[in-house]
Amino acid sequence: MTTTGNGRPPPVDTSVINNVVYLDGRPAEFPATLGETFRLLRQPGSMAWIGLYRPGEAQLLSAATQFGLHELAVEDAITAHQRPKLERYGDTLFVVLRSAHYRDEAEEVSFGELHLFVGPNFVLTVRHSQGPDLAAVRRRLENDPALLRRGPEAVLYAVLDAVVDAYAPVVTGLQNDIDEIETEVFGRDPKVSRRIYELSREVVQFHRATQPLVGMLDSLAAGFTKYDTDEELRRYLRDVADHATTVVEQVDNFRGMLADILTVNATLVSQTQNEEMQRLAEASNLQNEELKKISAWAAILFAPTLIGTVYGMNFQHMPELHWTLGYPFALLLMAAVCVGLYLIFKRRGWL
Repeated sequence: MTTTGNGRPPPVDTSVINNVVYLDGRPAEFPATLGETFRLLRQPGSMAWIGLYRPGEAQLLSAATQFGLHELAVEDAITAHQRPKLERYGDTLFVVLRSAHYRDEAEEVSFGELHLFVGPNFVLTVRHSQGPDLAAVRRRLENDPALLRRGPEAVLYAVLDAVVDAYAPVVTGLQNDIDEIETEVFGRDPKVSRRIYELSREVVQFHRATQPLVGMLDSLAAGFTKYDTDEELRRYLRDVADHATTVVEQVDNFRGMLADILTVNATLVSQTQNEEMQRLAEASNLQNEELKKISAWAAILFAPTLIGTVYGMNFQHMPELHWTLGYPFALLLMAAVCVGLYLIFKRRGWL
């Protein structure tokens, strides 16, 4: 349970950021407490829209008591971190939505979470993040009393519409990122593998936020007749369903594109590694050839050095030491050995 600095629970209405009672599609009262809101709802044709932002357990339990919310739905709203879903508890709908916002400066997607309790004459919205901007949704409805007059389902439609419309800039941002990654892949950017992974993770999260919407809106449409949904709202909700389906299809395409890009990148990385290994092998072969040449010349030059060293020893009794032909014989021997070694190395390709 959330507590204040002195350890006591905060006031019940601390997290209430908007509490308006509407009559005939127009703001009529601005109650200070949830208890007063519940009392004002006894007026025929009235509807309340209460907005909570990151409420504590005490705030949600108080709202549950006032409006008769199901304990399982309240538990989900308290815990948060829920996947998008739509559940009906008696005459109250419980809806969980995931909003998304593309941050241009960081080139990443941030996600939010929104819970809605839609009753016969009230809407309770619980935000656990900055998005979506429900103030803009409220202004839109208050500027269109004819739509707001259609009741809580009109608020549900407007919120769904705002959340789905906000997906469009995210789709555009992700498409731009994928285009940039394709350029980087074929440009052999060494950092592209990490960016592909990070973008793939964002696309998966975006898919988890959007994919359940199609089933949710289908379930909502299936109950149009049973719950006597206004005909105009039916058309509006079908339009939202069409937009949601388009987004989900685009996200599915992104997943396929990134999988293909990852495969191509892996192929190019492997090709680059093979080319590098080939260059290293060629360099090694070139070094071996140079080493052969050096070794061959060293052997050739070693032969006369050896002969000259032998005859340079200062011994009194040595063969051929006083021989008249000894000097030309030594030179001839040196030349013969050098030519012989040269021919041998040349034949073996060392020279």
